[in-house]
Amino acid sequence: MPEIELSAGTVAYEDTGGEGPVVVLLHGLLHDASVWRHVVAELRTDHRLVAPTLPYGAHRTPMTRPPTPDLVNELIAEFLDRLDLRDVTLVESDCGRAQTVAARHPERLARLVLISCEAFDNYPPGLPGRMIGLACRVPGGVPLLVRVLGRKPLRRLPVGFGALTKRPLPDELVDRWLRPLRTDPAIRRDFRHYNTHVRRTELLEAAQGLRRFDRPALVVWATEDLMMPREHGRMLAELLPQGRLVELRNTRTLIAEDRPQRLASLLRWFVAQG
Repeated sequence: MPEIELSAGTVAYEDTGGEGPVVVLLHGLLHDASVWRHVVAELRTDHRLVAPTLPYGAHRTPMTRPPTPDLVNELIAEFLDRLDLRDVTLVESDCGRAQTVAARHPERLARLVLISCEAFDNYPPGLPGRMIGLACRVPGGVPLLVRVLGRKPLRRLPVGFGALTKRPLPDELVDRWLRPLRTDPAIRRDFRHYNTHVRRTELLEAAQGLRRFDRPALVVWATEDLMMPREHGRMLAELLPQGRLVELRNTRTLIAEDRPQRLASLLRWFVAQG
């Protein structure tokens, strides 16, 4: 996997290359770029897919500057600039950083896709988001959180990974995501710093900025999401000048895991609209 040295540290990323339309895929907290593996497999023949692993706890190399949501916003913009990615379709699931990037740094974006993600005042999102925030504020909380999430009998609980999908995530995937937090104190420091520096107003500010994002935008929302209120999908689509809403059944937050083929077909259709 290639890496790029950015102002806040090293970021690993996947890049399928090719001459097709550029689609940049952003993942959520406690995941890495592998959450997009099925979507990438569907689209790689006719699109260039670029998927960075952001410093959300599943990254392998500690950052040189302690990450915060605001820093990650700038890191994403810097990543696009350094790789000279143009006319990008920026896609994000779970986290909400793409909203701020689109509002503040629209110059390299051609389209925006928001998939069942943090929005408005739902930040941190749901019970799992609040649990992570609490764990990061309590001494010894992060190692305890990792031990709980790492126990296979507990992985389907709605306060953990069970809130994210309709079907169980593969154990090897969860183990991959948790390994850096389990084994590296510096990654735990990054994770703790990120989650204790959330600005509750960030996504409310981003929502105002999205009203000026006059480019094609697609909002894909899971009707059975346990973390992201269904009405937030409609609200995002309505405030975006060219917003469209597609709701999907039989899935929760991680649509890329529950219904990857359907999500890939939606992305292919949306990018082809020009």
